[in-house]
Amino acid sequence: MPLRRLALAAALAPVLLAPAASAAPIPLDGLDRSADHLTVTMTDTGGHDGRYELYCHPAGGTHPHAKEACDQLDGQTTWGKDLFAPVPKGSDCTMVYGGPDHAHVSGTWAGRPVNADFSKANGCEMARWNRFSTVFGESKGSPKKAPVRSSPA
Repeated sequence: MPLRRLALAAALAPVLLAPAASAAPIPLDGLDRSADHLTVTMTDTGGHDGRYELYCHPAGGTHPHAKEACDQLDGQTTWGKDLFAPVPKGSDCTMVYGGPDHAHVSGTWAGRPVNADFSKANGCEMARWNRFSTVFGESKGSPKKAPVRSSPA
């Protein structure tokens, strides 16, 4: 009898110990993620003002960098955590002002309603803003690229 158990364990070992990467991915929340749609409204940015529609799974809408924005959101989405939560009250934040930029995001993400405001009022708010930079229409290397300077001839 013990020999049979040993043979069965040896036969099942490759299946049981196979890397998880070979398994089909499990959706984050079991929901149809094609409903992920956000409206992003930017004001007082000095260049990115406007309203963008962002659809994900598949990426689309009027957003200038839809796929990158969806990837940025997907990379931060965790089951049971509110991706768009405000900075917690009482947080110790540097009193550094990042500018008058404001953003409002509304819609649905990962099956949850979204209604969030963003600013650059202090260090905590700027860190939160930076986690959504592509969602706010900034491409890599944006928003302030160094001007191209031509060398003297």
